[in-house]
Amino acid sequence: MPADNRVYLFDTTLRDGAQTQGVDFSVADKTAIAIELDRIGIDYIEGGWPGANPTDDRFFAAPPTFNQARFVAFGMTRRAGRSAANDPGLNAILSTKARTVCMVGKTWDFHVDVALELGRTEYVDMIADSIAVAKTRVDEVMFDAEHFFDGYKANRDYAMTCVREAHRAGARWLVLCDTNGGTLPHEIERIVGEVCREIPGSAVGIHCHNDTENAVANSLAAVHAGARQVQGTINGLGERCGNANMIALVPNLMLKMGYDTGIPAENLTKLTHLSRLLDDRLNLPPNRSAAYVGSRAFAHKGGLHVSAVEKDPRTYEHIDPAAVGNERIIVVSDQAGRSNVVARFRQIGLDIDPKSPEVMRLLEIVKEREANGYAYDGADASFELLARRELHTVPDYFELQSFRVLAERRWNAKGELITLSEATVKLDVARHRVMEVGEGNGPVNALDSALRKALLPHYAELVDMRLIDFKVRILDSAGGTAAITRVMIESADSHGLRWTTIGVSPNIIDASYNALYDAITYKLFRDGAAPAV
Repeated sequence: MPADNRVYLFDTTLRDGAQTQGVDFSVADKTAIAIELDRIGIDYIEGGWPGANPTDDRFFAAPPTFNQARFVAFGMTRRAGRSAANDPGLNAILSTKARTVCMVGKTWDFHVDVALELGRTEYVDMIADSIAVAKTRVDEVMFDAEHFFDGYKANRDYAMTCVREAHRAGARWLVLCDTNGGTLPHEIERIVGEVCREIPGSAVGIHCHNDTENAVANSLAAVHAGARQVQGTINGLGERCGNANMIALVPNLMLKMGYDTGIPAENLTKLTHLSRLLDDRLNLPPNRSAAYVGSRAFAHKGGLHVSAVEKDPRTYEHIDPAAVGNERIIVVSDQAGRSNVVARFRQIGLDIDPKSPEVMRLLEIVKEREANGYAYDGADASFELLARRELHTVPDYFELQSFRVLAERRWNAKGELITLSEATVKLDVARHRVMEVGEGNGPVNALDSALRKALLPHYAELVDMRLIDFKVRILDSAGGTAAITRVMIESADSHGLRWTTIGVSPNIIDASYNALYDAITYKLFRDGAAPAV
């Protein structure tokens, strides 16, 4: 590929992404995420702002070892009234183990006048001084031109003077920032193109926020106009509406636009894992509709669509899902046809004649159960168990005889109002009656605890199983508290397997047990467990 086809990737999840409301990275979180970014092949990993908070200080004191990425410290230019060599804030970012720094400075005259209350010429000198001193202390310096696009539209000469002087002072990259996120793609492409006629695109980067839902489009427009560094965050984390989503940027650049990002094609398959790793670290449910990596990104529900996809996936898929580590999902629901059922059978490893009566019988069962409140398009594991039970291929690992759940709300000895839940289960396992009691912070947690106590001595496969999401929906609002309840539970294990199960009942605890039963059974079946004897 020609040299100008190389686009460098700069991930700022650990710094700009940390500004997301509700996100609070620990040092362990930062380390795990940084290691994964390095494994994939990201060029630059921004670790945070040394001196800004204790977490960043500890992270920069003992960063992970990177095999290929450059570790970046973020900070700002020197303050007014201090020399660059004697500014404590600037010195903090130049004294870490990071050999690359990214320095932010304002390029909108409005901010210089109003927010900083400084002379415009004085501020340009502050930018140049800071970069010149940083060049003597670290290997590579970048200048984040904050509010560049608003500044360019308001006063082109001043915005360009800021980046021009930063470039003259030795900045390797001049990163043009759409800080307020209000610029549109056609404006980005025009302005970046004009900048690249004065400053080589090989020194120009782009940093976009998503306030108009255009951060990815704006970043791609900038690259098309000549910029050769792109900044973004995993899953689009960031302040307000977030930053450009690196998980979408990378495949768009590589698969759609043909750019060389330095990431090998085989590493592109790790994108789905990276996206879900971040959600796991933050204890967030994945965005099922996320482009490329969402569980719905290659899910097909309509019978006509499934029939076409079975003949050639290109009929309804823009890429092979395996290219980004995702998978095709054939959804079975009350809208499904024979093609859905047959395709889903094939996906779960069941080879069955499409004309077999089991196919139509299962389709009728699904439609009848969905009329009663089930929703198998979002409960893949429960559907697989239903299908296999119809074919008599799922063993009975245990049998419930009864359960009882109690909830107590009282004042404890410290005068605190607390609520406790206790569950008792009686199961037949290995031809023996087992009774166990579990406590939890809610009735479902208590029930899960009691089931595990009863089953773990017989099924070690359940040790690494955990519940990661629990959803309740009332299906008949007219029925009030007596209405039919649907419970969906998402589970995961240490191997990265995720599965969703469903339970429906007029009683929320009974519905929860049904979903728990399927979740446990699915885990045991997938792990090849034999019924206890």
